[in-house]
Amino acid sequence: MEKLNAQCAKCPYPVQDRLCRTKDGKSPPFCPTKNKSDLIEKCLAEYQKPDVLEFAKQSSIQEGEGYGQKELGYAHVKPITPRILEVIQFARRMNYTRLGLVFCVALRKEAKIVEKLFSSKGFDMVSVICKVGQVPKELIGIKDEEKIAIGSFETMCNPILQALLLNSEKTEFNVLLGLCVGHDSLFFKYAEAPCTVLAVKDRVLCHNPLGAIYNIDSYYRYLKQPD
Repeated sequence: MEKLNAQCAKCPYPVQDRLCRTKDGKSPPFCPTKNKSDLIEKCLAEYQKPDVLEFAKQSSIQEGEGYGQKELGYAHVKPITPRILEVIQFARRMNYTRLGLVFCVALRKEAKIVEKLFSSKGFDMVSVICKVGQVPKELIGIKDEEKIAIGSFETMCNPILQALLLNSEKTEFNVLLGLCVGHDSLFFKYAEAPCTVLAVKDRVLCHNPLGAIYNIDSYYRYLKQPD
């Protein structure tokens, strides 16, 4: 039998009719819920690990409590919790007391507010800016014309050091605020504690990258053109 890649984004069925949501639901040929029973069994075994099970359980509880009016039925539920409050609530559910905050220098004002808020909620905070370490960009092979400030000394973003510092401080849960594409990936790779994202970097859309998706047929239609 031909192996098909998972292509959930291309599923043609209404969400309420999909196999992943409904018993005896419909599924296209590339449906991983139908085709990947071996991986489903493997993941279920992982969920039996006590620390993973508790994390998954509290995550699902947090998801459910982010909605109100559930007693009126699914058609009436409404979101009631902004993400920053969800981060606080989830950290409390997991009994975390020491949080790490890694942020971009461009979001230093926002980071100061977030750190103050988390601290006011009783968390022991460790925060690290992206430019920590004062490592020049030349060290990783960046040419002068590839800098933002051409002709000047420029320190590189240092997500590996951000991760190592939080690891050394024994943070229990790390919160990312506006790290660049790629830098966030390196932080995830080297961080030892679980991580979540409060906001991602989008220099054009005020850190709301879905703005381009919502306007893909109007202002951002050029994105659909061939490269």
